[in-house]
This record gives sequence, structure tokens and C-alpha cells, in this order.
Amino acid sequence: MLTRNAVFRFAAIAGLTCFATAALAQSSEPLTIRKINDRIYMAEGGGGASGIVIGQNGVIVIDVKTTAESGKDVVDAVKKLTPKPITTVIFTHSDGDHVNGIVSFPKGLTIVAQENDKKEMEEALAAGARGAPPKELLPNKVVTQTREDDVFDGVKMTLIHVAPAHTSGDLAIYLPDEKVVFTGDLVGNGDPTIHAAKHGQTEGWIKFVTALTQLDANTYLLGHAPPATKAQFEAKLKAASDKRAKITALVRESKSLDQIKQALGEAPAPGAAAPRFASYTEVVYDELTKR
Repeated sequence: MLTRNAVFRFAAIAGLTCFATAALAQSSEPLTIRKINDRIYMAEGGGGASGIVIGQNGVIVIDVKTTAESGKDVVDAVKKLTPKPITTVIFTHSDGDHVNGIVSFPKGLTIVAQENDKKEMEEALAAGARGAPPKELLPNKVVTQTREDDVFDGVKMTLIHVAPAHTSGDLAIYLPDEKVVFTGDLVGNGDPTIHAAKHGQTEGWIKFVTALTQLDANTYLLGHAPPATKAQFEAKLKAASDKRAKITALVRESKSLDQIKQALGEAPAPGAAAPRFASYTEVVYDELTKR
């Protein structure tokens, strides 16, 4: 008989497979361009949102959609915004709806990712999974430090990795001159999504998002939700932190997962479809009960 933790790991992996299927469905959504300022745009639809940053001589794209088609849509959108070529791609994490569109981008790019992100994509390739680009399009510039200051096409950026959070290799991109942060899928609508199968952790998520709220930033650009103000971003952090604290207290009272869900009003309705992947409550519970 499988242990509860083995079942959880299986469910997490199965959930990621379902999530990839949902991401492919999203790729059919039409691309729309949201202007943040004269330099920064967001390409929404077709997968996780892509950031477009126009530099002095070239363009930096942050995340590149789900499929070859949706990746090409981003490339075409850049051409409509500026005659400058795309020179750099930065991945915020390894989920397929943020990396697989790279196949439609120009060759010879600088491709940046956190070191754990690259490892996750290499593991996916070795396993024959769809959640990674071809080997020749894996990152060729790897971030190893918690915080690395860099300049891409004249644009100052700070690349930030605090701890495993949504995945083990999340990377936030902070533009200090613009007071803008690209956060990938760290924050969205509702509870955080933690991919335990990719070694994401709720405690690390809190540390990571806390660090981002301490930046001198006004705008937080999200992977699957509209841009957030600092106050909105802080409110999402507080809600997740408070919920984790409640779950921790209930675990200390030896409450079961079902009892905790009941206490939090998360008991599934009769006949409800199974969720795509483990909920925040389930991930927190698993982390705490494995200690």
C-alpha cells in the first residue's frame, strides 16, 4: 500500500501534468498587449504572461509562452512595438507555459535562468517530459546568487532568488529605475500555487515574497493575474502567511487534513471535480506532518 506521502507525490506530479494540459488550452487565447510604461509591456494570453522590456539596442523578453505558436505571437508583438531585435530571454521558472515558446525565438540569444530552474528543465528532458525546451535552447546564463545585479541592453536589473517557493528555481526580476518587479507565478489570484513535485515550499514562498515587498517598487507584474500595486502584493502575502499560521496551529492540535479543510471552509462539494493539483492547504499540511 502506498504511504500518504507517496500518494501526495504522485498527486503532485499528476497535477502538474493536468496543469500542463490546462496551459496548452490557455495557449489558444488571443495575445493582448498591456502597456506598463514607455519601456515595459506585458503580453497576456497564450500561457503565462510575458514581459517585454525595450532596451537601448535590443529587447529583453521575460517568459515566452506555452507553444511554438504562442511564442511566435510574442516575437511578432515585439516587432510591432520596436524595430530593435530580441537579444535576451529571462525565465522566471521552469513551467512549460513560461518556457516552451522559446522554439520560435531568434537563435543566438542570451537565455537566463536560476540554476535550479535549469536543472528542472534538464530533468524534464531526461524524463521525456514536455515541460522543457530542446537541449540547445536551455539557459546559457545561470544565476547562482541570491541577488545578482546586471545590465541588459542598458537596462538595470536585479535578479532575485530567495528560496524554493512556487518551484525550486524561481527568479524575480527587479527594475530599480522603473520600480517594477516581474514575479512569475509566485503570486496570482487566491492562494499561492506550490509545485511540491518541483520542490516548491510554502515557508520559502513566504520568505521570497516578503523580500519582494521590501523592494522600492510600485508595480508587481504577475504570471497569471493583472498587475498588482505594492499594497495588493502585501495583502496577498499577509493572507497566505495568516493561513499557514492557522494550519500550523491546527496541526499542533493533531487535526487531520480533512478536519483542517472543514475548519477553513475548504471541504469539497459533493460530486465536485478533483483539483488540478495539490492545494496550498494540502502542501502546508504535508510539509508540517513530514517534520
